[in-house]
Amino acid sequence: MTRFIYDQFSKDLLEILLSPYGEVEGGKRVSSEVREIDVWFVPKEAKLPSELGLLGKMVQGASLFEPYRNPVDSGEICDCMLKLFSLRGQFQREANRKKQRLRESGWPQLWILTPTASATIIRGIKAEEEEDWSKGIYFTGETFRTGLVVIHQLPPIPETLWLRLMGRGNVQKQAINELEALPSNNSIREAILELLYNLQQNLELSTEKDQDDQELMMRLKPLYQENKEKAVQEGEANLVIRQLKRKISEISSQLESQVRQLSIEQLENLGEALLDFQSESDLRNWLSQHN
Repeated sequence: MTRFIYDQFSKDLLEILLSPYGEVEGGKRVSSEVREIDVWFVPKEAKLPSELGLLGKMVQGASLFEPYRNPVDSGEICDCMLKLFSLRGQFQREANRKKQRLRESGWPQLWILTPTASATIIRGIKAEEEEDWSKGIYFTGETFRTGLVVIHQLPPIPETLWLRLMGRGNVQKQAINELEALPSNNSIREAILELLYNLQQNLELSTEKDQDDQELMMRLKPLYQENKEKAVQEGEANLVIRQLKRKISEISSQLESQVRQLSIEQLENLGEALLDFQSESDLRNWLSQHN
């Protein structure tokens, strides 16, 4: 059960990160057989922003993503490559219909994301690290266009953050710490935190939690509680601002911003005090006394 919860988290995470820069499709079917790609991405821009870090370097062309919560085995790698070959066949047939030549660079790239991988697994597909890529990224021969991303081998630097969020255990918890430390006005940060809140709730409902799940829930609990408190504070601020506008008509954007920064307790006090307000200056005086 929890494997599917984590699978969905990884798919949603990739969609949030990549959808502004191209077409993202989850569950894309290939060939006439019942096979689905976890995440399919086609960039719409020649150069992706640096904020995507290593992930941006990985998706310079059409890409398949197959994320795994548990260490990938040889059979799962074969299944992933079957999807790749089926999709390559579709590309080739489409080029033939259009009487076009499909260049090797036009083939899609497969990325298999796994928390760890044994030396036997890596050796079995003859994958090797390349000099101009991060540690933890292994490539098969160019013809097979497959990259194995061993998440727990990635260096803990900002460029690998988004990938490490799909790891497990201490690697994932460290990535969550780094995500939480990003500026609060970072739009990607807020969207991914929302995913983590949902992950925490889904794990709470699951009856098949292991120790890793329990520890992750404990790490996510304060984030989830903070999110609930933030939602309550925002709701209280919106209510007080509506009351203020009914009482003293329009208020300046500067004063509204100050009101939104008040704690829940301060907002409750302001909600009582505003009943006696006659003008915007009353609000200004109250804020100066209570900040």
